Amino acid sequence: MTAALAAISLLASCSGGDAEGEDGNGAASGTYTWWDPYPQHEEGSDWANRVQTCGEEAGVTIERTAYDTTALTNQTILAAQEGNSPDVVLLDNPAVSTLSESGLLSTVDELGLDTSAVDPNLVAAGELDGETYGIPIGANTLALYYNEDVLEEAGVDPASVTDWASLTSALEDIQASGNEGMTFAGIGTEEGSFQFLPWFWGSGADLTDLDSPEAVEALELWKGWVDDGLVPNTVINNSQNTTWEEFLTGNFGFVENGTWQVNSAADAEFPTGVIEIPAQDGGVAPAPTGGEFIVAPIQDDVERYDVTRQIVECMTTPEGFVETANTFAYYIPPTEEGQDALLEENEDLETWVSAVQEAKGRTSDNLGTDYPVISEELWTAVQNALSGSATPQEALEEAQANVEAELG
Repeated sequence: MTAALAAISLLASCSGGDAEGEDGNGAASGTYTWWDPYPQHEEGSDWANRVQTCGEEAGVTIERTAYDTTALTNQTILAAQEGNSPDVVLLDNPAVSTLSESGLLSTVDELGLDTSAVDPNLVAAGELDGETYGIPIGANTLALYYNEDVLEEAGVDPASVTDWASLTSALEDIQASGNEGMTFAGIGTEEGSFQFLPWFWGSGADLTDLDSPEAVEALELWKGWVDDGLVPNTVINNSQNTTWEEFLTGNFGFVENGTWQVNSAADAEFPTGVIEIPAQDGGVAPAPTGGEFIVAPIQDDVERYDVTRQIVECMTTPEGFVETANTFAYYIPPTEEGQDALLEENEDLETWVSAVQEAKGRTSDNLGTDYPVISEELWTAVQNALSGSATPQEALEEAQANVEAELG
């Protein structure tokens, strides 16, 4: 990533279209290019049709291209290098900092967009050095699903789980009843950091200080659960998909997973529920936000921005947020009005709306492109601690030292 950033650091004004009738994408001036990370939604799908409708309302045709998430970020950088940036991109929220720090994105102020209704904790993932570079089209996050039958057999009331101590007690009761307490994803990738962050932040720790006493307590919690058999040692290699497959066996009391499993949970062969992840001493732990931001790469032809603004506004109405939420089952709308509208349609999503309201962007706190470096060291520390190759404190001290050596 560092090499890619260096290569594009001088490209802030190199992208864009041609006011003479052909834009830099080779499309007619009445065509606007749109890239998103949803190849599963083919042309003719509800999502693709909705995108085209927003173009029609703005008086243009949209040429939509879908990539997977990683390829989309790379293609957006490459397009800027070639002076051929699309008009609109839906970027995974941590990637917004990468492109904005390199001068490749327009700010919402430059586009004339109003973000005042967007929840501050959600828009923060698209902020850097006091500027905002996009609007979240929705957010997903993590919580704890539970198996009602397993908890009932163990005599555990999910409402009693309000902090780390009560959760640990519940896992012990589940174990004593002959079932598995909980599963989560401790894999050595971004997914591992994503799943650890609620416990890290829930301890009061900060990503700028990986070896703080609070951070050590969070990692000691996970390590203690593994050592005591309250979670299986497979968590060290678990992806989020793997944890969900484990949960669907019906043998686990809890699983840490996201809004994207709402429909699967409803179809499970046992009754399920969901609670927010507790902070160490009570209350709700901030969980990381997932989801995309709608952003506008810089164009040489600034007259294109007026239509771009109209397209973005069309996609970010309260009704539009609800449509997105239902399309991606479930993104939670990033505004109070959109959240209320979603709950009118599906009151069962109340816990998820609450979790998103408490969530936090991974690049918040102005971390920008420091976050990928920090995250890799964090998931490596988790791996080292869970495997027993280092104590939680040793693992986090090494992680912090590595961050300081790389970032200064």
